[in-house]
Amino acid sequence: MRTHVVADETDREGGHVTERLAALGLDLQWLDRDELPAHAELEPARLLLLLGSQRSAHEPRWQNSVTTEESLVRASLRAGTPVMGICFGAQVLARALGGTSYRGDEPEVGWKRVDTIDGVLCPEGPWAQFHRDVFAPPQQARVLGTTWYGPQCFTDESLGAPAIGWQFHPEVTPQTYARWVDDDADTVRLSGADPTLLKRQALANAGRSRVAAHTLVDAALRYLEVSLPERA
Repeated sequence: MRTHVVADETDREGGHVTERLAALGLDLQWLDRDELPAHAELEPARLLLLLGSQRSAHEPRWQNSVTTEESLVRASLRAGTPVMGICFGAQVLARALGGTSYRGDEPEVGWKRVDTIDGVLCPEGPWAQFHRDVFAPPQQARVLGTTWYGPQCFTDESLGAPAIGWQFHPEVTPQTYARWVDDDADTVRLSGADPTLLKRQALANAGRSRVAAHTLVDAALRYLEVSLPERA
């Protein structure tokens, strides 16, 4: 059984997260979020992973693809496939379960600590942040972590299989973060952060972040009750 990974066609960088999933023996099947098949057309999966995006889930121009992704989330959960979402993926997950998302007052950028009530599924970090949007969790969800900016982690078990979403970026590598800084200068400028300092932070946190991400993935898989191949 595969792990279905939903990502933008031009940005399939699952970093530390997909690295850990592959190391555990999970077979990753990448799905372009602009051409998502219906759930019935997919092979059974151990897990559905929703990666981040430069898009905003609440923007009208992405409505069709977001609605399709939300439908895939609900169908997967009802069929018993757990879901994991990161940043944009967490926003889509929240919307699929009855929450919403919106543009924040200012960007949240850099390495930030999270106020948490669950140090296993939402360790305090610091974790990489690079976003301008906020998710509002579904009413029935359990929020595990927050920053001044908004919710950072939630779990939900309302549709059968469990789901977890993180607003922060456990997956990001220094190389990817540096690219984000260069490609989205407006977000960096609005945050008031120094681009060079952000890249230095990424390098300084590289080793710790990788270990923390792998540990977080392991914890999430236990919570989601994802069965691993015997060779793992």
